[in-house]
Amino acid sequence: MQTRRTFLGSVGAAALGVAGRAALSGETAAAEDGMKNLDDAERGSADAASGEKMLFWVAVSTPCDKNLSFDPELYKDLLAYLKSQGADGVVVLGTTGEFPSFSFAERKKVAETALKNRNGLNIIVGPGTSNFPETIELSKHAEEHGADGLLIVPPFYYKRVQVEPLTKYYSMIFEQVKIPINLYHIPFASGVPISHELLHSLGHYPNLAGIKDSVSDPEVYHRFVAEFPRLNMRTGTDVNLKYALEHGMGAILAEGNNFTKQIAAVFAAKRAGKDIDEPIERLNAALKLLRAGGVDEYGPMKYALSLQMGTRQFYQRPPNSDVTEEQKATIKAALEEIKRMG
Repeated sequence: MQTRRTFLGSVGAAALGVAGRAALSGETAAAEDGMKNLDDAERGSADAASGEKMLFWVAVSTPCDKNLSFDPELYKDLLAYLKSQGADGVVVLGTTGEFPSFSFAERKKVAETALKNRNGLNIIVGPGTSNFPETIELSKHAEEHGADGLLIVPPFYYKRVQVEPLTKYYSMIFEQVKIPINLYHIPFASGVPISHELLHSLGHYPNLAGIKDSVSDPEVYHRFVAEFPRLNMRTGTDVNLKYALEHGMGAILAEGNNFTKQIAAVFAAKRAGKDIDEPIERLNAALKLLRAGGVDEYGPMKYALSLQMGTRQFYQRPPNSDVTEEQKATIKAALEEIKRMG
């Protein structure tokens, strides 16, 4: 049975082997000296305002009630919980936020709810669609309501897109939206990789902030960091977390929903100049326990999160799978063991 981790991890690496490596081949490994320093691209929290790139964003889930309607009150509680557990920010309506499962109007409501209840969180909104008019409208909507940045997935229906027309697509957005924009490298889902060539072609826009790299392939991520050290090349996987922090980069993690405190501890150790191996080991131990309950899938992840928050259960939308009774039992036992671990 394919798990969510399989989809976001090993399948992603395999897909990149087919689509991503070809797109990234032939590019230089040297850093681009001419790229503009975009320290002001991160804003909205105390650390971001000071130019800090090494922030921890949670790829926040979107709670639905048992009728599968968006639950704004639970979303408000979720944001407060993530902040209390140490998150610096959240990405709203990313992959973990199930953005393709929500209507255009619903996506505006979800973004507005997050931005009204930010609790000091840096908020990046995902406005990407398969067409530029809706992407631009959702981007402007997020900008007008106070988003700190955007994470924009490539148009994901046409898979064999060349760099020039893809540059034109993104340029149409950059020319109308002025808040920081990040490109979303998730080729196993979008079918369209973010290549080095594409990033270079957009480098003259002052609000190009960086990327999220959701591929669990260290080689690919290392090359992104080497090529674009002045941008924020955020990792989207726990596999590359240590490397990201060692190179002053941020992270946008789906694992942040269930492991907020543990991931925040890794960032805190790094900022304090301490060794991060120990908190990473604690994180990995918690990951192993809870992943046995299937929390890399949406239903189990949301069930576990509702227990961690002490709230009513919230749900995912089809076609994502529900949590099973067996998974519930495993999750409860894992959470008790994680509590004992401290």
